[in-house]
Amino acid sequence: MINLWQAHVTFAMIIFLLLPSFGLNRGWRITLLLALLAASFIPLGGLSLAAYLRSHIDDLAITSMVFMGWGCLRRLGMLPPALRDRTGVLILFAVMALVLYPATLGLSELDPYRRGYSPRPLLFIVALLTFVLFYLRNYLAVVMLTCATLAFIVGIKPSQNYWDYLVDPLLGLYCCLALLMLAARRAYKRLITRREPMMTKSV
Repeated sequence: MINLWQAHVTFAMIIFLLLPSFGLNRGWRITLLLALLAASFIPLGGLSLAAYLRSHIDDLAITSMVFMGWGCLRRLGMLPPALRDRTGVLILFAVMALVLYPATLGLSELDPYRRGYSPRPLLFIVALLTFVLFYLRNYLAVVMLTCATLAFIVGIKPSQNYWDYLVDPLLGLYCCLALLMLAARRAYKRLITRREPMMTKSV
Protein backbone atom coordinates (compact mmCIF):
# COMPACT_ATOMS: atom_id res chain seq x y z
CA MET A 1 0.00 0.00 0.00
CA ILE A 2 2.86 2.38 0.83
CA ASN A 3 4.23 1.88 -2.69
CA LEU A 4 1.00 3.10 -4.28
CA TRP A 5 0.91 6.26 -2.20
CA GLN A 6 4.63 6.77 -2.72
CA ALA A 7 4.07 6.59 -6.48
CA HIS A 8 1.36 9.26 -6.36
CA VAL A 9 3.38 11.57 -4.12
CA THR A 10 6.47 11.02 -6.30
CA PHE A 11 4.53 11.92 -9.45
CA ALA A 12 3.18 15.14 -7.90
CA MET A 13 6.54 16.28 -6.52
CA ILE A 14 8.57 15.51 -9.66
CA ILE A 15 6.19 17.42 -11.94
CA PHE A 16 5.90 20.27 -9.43
CA LEU A 17 9.68 20.65 -9.25
CA LEU A 18 10.07 20.49 -13.04
CA LEU A 19 7.40 23.09 -13.76
CA PRO A 20 8.28 26.81 -13.65
CA SER A 21 6.79 28.87 -10.84
CA PHE A 22 4.65 30.95 -13.27
CA GLY A 23 4.91 33.83 -10.78
CA LEU A 24 2.24 32.24 -8.59
CA ASN A 25 1.94 33.11 -4.93
CA ARG A 26 2.21 30.48 -2.21
CA GLY A 27 -1.50 29.71 -2.12
CA TRP A 28 -1.71 29.00 -5.83
CA ARG A 29 1.50 26.92 -5.74
CA ILE A 30 0.02 24.76 -2.98
CA THR A 31 -3.12 24.42 -5.10
CA LEU A 32 -0.96 23.38 -8.08
CA LEU A 33 0.81 20.73 -6.02
CA LEU A 34 -2.51 19.32 -4.79
CA ALA A 35 -3.87 19.38 -8.35
CA LEU A 36 -0.86 17.38 -9.54
CA LEU A 37 -1.47 14.87 -6.76
CA ALA A 38 -5.07 14.52 -7.92
CA ALA A 39 -3.92 14.23 -11.55
CA SER A 40 -1.68 11.30 -10.61
CA PHE A 41 -4.84 9.16 -10.29
CA ILE A 42 -5.90 9.81 -13.90
CA PRO A 43 -5.91 6.45 -15.78
CA LEU A 44 -3.74 5.96 -18.84
CA GLY A 45 -3.88 2.64 -20.67
CA GLY A 46 -5.27 0.83 -17.67
CA LEU A 47 -2.75 2.39 -15.28
CA SER A 48 -2.86 5.64 -13.35
CA LEU A 49 -0.33 8.30 -14.36
CA ALA A 50 1.54 7.63 -11.12
CA ALA A 51 1.71 3.89 -11.79
CA TYR A 52 2.83 4.58 -15.37
CA LEU A 53 5.67 6.76 -14.09
CA ARG A 54 6.53 4.13 -11.48
CA SER A 55 6.86 1.50 -14.20
CA HIS A 56 9.72 3.56 -15.65
CA ILE A 57 11.57 4.76 -12.55
CA ASP A 58 10.49 2.14 -9.96
CA ASP A 59 10.05 3.10 -6.31
CA LEU A 60 12.43 5.83 -5.23
CA ALA A 61 14.58 5.69 -2.12
CA ILE A 62 13.36 7.37 1.06
CA THR A 63 16.22 9.85 0.72
CA SER A 64 14.87 10.90 -2.70
CA MET A 65 11.42 11.46 -1.22
CA VAL A 66 12.85 13.64 1.56
CA PHE A 67 15.04 15.55 -0.90
CA MET A 68 12.11 16.26 -3.21
CA GLY A 69 9.95 17.19 -0.23
CA TRP A 70 12.62 19.69 0.81
CA GLY A 71 12.68 21.06 -2.73
CA CYS A 72 8.90 21.47 -2.74
CA LEU A 73 8.94 23.26 0.61
CA ARG A 74 11.61 25.60 -0.75
CA ARG A 75 9.53 26.39 -3.81
CA LEU A 76 6.58 27.07 -1.54
CA GLY A 77 8.72 29.55 0.40
CA MET A 78 8.55 27.55 3.64
CA LEU A 79 12.28 26.82 3.91
CA PRO A 80 15.45 28.89 3.28
CA PRO A 81 17.71 28.00 0.34
CA ALA A 82 20.51 26.39 2.44
CA LEU A 83 22.90 26.10 -0.50
CA ARG A 84 25.68 24.63 1.65
CA ASP A 85 23.39 21.81 2.73
CA ARG A 86 22.43 21.12 -0.88
CA THR A 87 26.05 20.92 -2.07
CA GLY A 88 26.91 18.50 0.73
CA VAL A 89 23.93 16.33 -0.18
CA LEU A 90 24.97 16.28 -3.84
CA ILE A 91 28.49 15.13 -2.96
CA LEU A 92 27.31 12.52 -0.44
CA PHE A 93 24.80 10.76 -2.67
CA ALA A 94 26.90 11.07 -5.81
CA VAL A 95 29.64 9.18 -3.95
CA MET A 96 27.11 6.58 -2.77
CA ALA A 97 25.87 6.06 -6.31
CA LEU A 98 29.40 5.77 -7.70
CA VAL A 99 30.26 3.20 -5.02
CA LEU A 100 27.09 1.15 -5.51
CA TYR A 101 26.05 1.10 -9.15
CA PRO A 102 29.30 0.42 -11.07
CA ALA A 103 29.77 -2.61 -8.80
CA THR A 104 26.25 -3.88 -9.42
CA LEU A 105 26.90 -3.60 -13.16
CA GLY A 106 29.87 -5.94 -12.82
CA LEU A 107 32.55 -3.26 -13.16
CA SER A 108 34.07 -4.19 -9.82
CA GLU A 109 34.74 -7.42 -7.94
CA LEU A 110 33.12 -5.96 -4.80
CA ASP A 111 29.37 -6.21 -4.35
CA PRO A 112 28.27 -3.57 -1.82
CA TYR A 113 24.59 -4.13 -2.66
CA ARG A 114 24.74 -7.64 -1.16
CA ARG A 115 25.89 -6.15 2.13
CA GLY A 116 22.61 -4.25 2.28
CA TYR A 117 20.80 -7.45 3.24
CA SER A 118 22.90 -7.78 6.43
CA PRO A 119 23.54 -4.10 7.00
CA ARG A 120 24.91 -3.92 10.55
CA PRO A 121 28.33 -2.55 9.44
CA LEU A 122 26.59 -0.27 6.94
CA LEU A 123 24.18 0.97 9.61
CA PHE A 124 27.14 1.79 11.84
CA ILE A 125 28.88 3.68 9.04
CA VAL A 126 25.74 5.65 8.21
CA ALA A 127 25.17 6.43 11.90
CA LEU A 128 28.72 7.72 12.22
CA LEU A 129 28.33 9.72 9.03
CA THR A 130 25.07 11.19 10.32
CA PHE A 131 26.77 12.40 13.51
CA VAL A 132 29.55 14.00 11.45
CA LEU A 133 27.03 15.74 9.22
CA PHE A 134 25.13 16.93 12.28
CA TYR A 135 28.37 18.38 13.66
CA LEU A 136 28.91 20.10 10.29
CA ARG A 137 25.33 21.43 10.51
CA ASN A 138 24.28 19.80 7.24
CA TYR A 139 20.79 19.19 8.58
CA LEU A 140 19.25 18.25 5.24
CA ALA A 141 21.61 15.28 4.86
CA VAL A 142 21.02 14.35 8.50
CA VAL A 143 17.25 14.27 7.96
CA MET A 144 17.60 12.26 4.75
CA LEU A 145 19.83 9.59 6.29
CA THR A 146 17.81 9.43 9.51
CA CYS A 147 14.50 9.03 7.68
CA ALA A 148 15.99 6.32 5.45
CA THR A 149 17.34 4.40 8.43
CA LEU A 150 14.10 4.64 10.42
CA ALA A 151 12.09 3.59 7.37
CA PHE A 152 14.36 0.56 6.93
CA ILE A 153 14.02 -0.43 10.59
CA VAL A 154 10.22 -0.15 10.37
CA GLY A 155 10.22 -1.87 6.98
CA ILE A 156 7.82 0.42 5.14
CA LYS A 157 9.13 -0.72 1.73
CA PRO A 158 8.92 -4.31 0.43
CA SER A 159 12.69 -4.39 -0.13
CA GLN A 160 14.83 -5.92 2.61
CA ASN A 161 17.96 -4.20 1.34
CA TYR A 162 19.17 -1.09 3.16
CA TRP A 163 20.62 0.38 -0.04
CA ASP A 164 17.12 0.66 -1.54
CA TYR A 165 16.28 3.10 1.25
CA LEU A 166 19.50 5.10 0.90
CA VAL A 167 19.93 5.79 -2.80
CA ASP A 168 18.35 5.10 -6.18
CA PRO A 169 19.60 5.61 -9.76
CA LEU A 170 17.52 8.76 -10.26
CA LEU A 171 18.97 10.45 -7.18
CA GLY A 172 22.50 9.34 -8.03
CA LEU A 173 22.23 10.59 -11.61
CA TYR A 174 20.75 13.91 -10.49
CA CYS A 175 23.51 14.47 -7.93
CA CYS A 176 26.29 13.65 -10.42
CA LEU A 177 24.86 15.93 -13.11
CA ALA A 178 24.20 18.73 -10.63
CA LEU A 179 27.79 18.55 -9.39
CA LEU A 180 29.12 18.66 -12.95
CA MET A 181 26.99 21.74 -13.68
CA LEU A 182 28.12 23.36 -10.43
CA ALA A 183 31.77 22.69 -11.27
CA ALA A 184 31.27 24.09 -14.80
CA ARG A 185 29.70 27.28 -13.41
CA ARG A 186 32.53 27.82 -10.96
CA ALA A 187 35.13 27.21 -13.66
CA TYR A 188 33.34 29.70 -15.93
CA LYS A 189 33.24 32.33 -13.17
CA ARG A 190 36.96 31.88 -12.50
CA LEU A 191 37.69 32.24 -16.20
CA ILE A 192 35.66 35.45 -16.37
CA THR A 193 37.34 36.92 -13.28
CA ARG A 194 40.77 36.17 -14.76
CA ARG A 195 39.93 37.73 -18.10
CA GLU A 196 38.62 40.99 -16.65
CA PRO A 197 42.01 42.23 -15.31
CA MET A 198 43.68 41.24 -18.59
CA MET A 199 41.09 43.18 -20.58
CA THR A 200 41.49 46.29 -18.40
CA LYS A 201 45.27 46.16 -18.83
CA SER A 202 44.98 45.89 -22.60
CA VAL A 203 42.64 48.91 -22.69
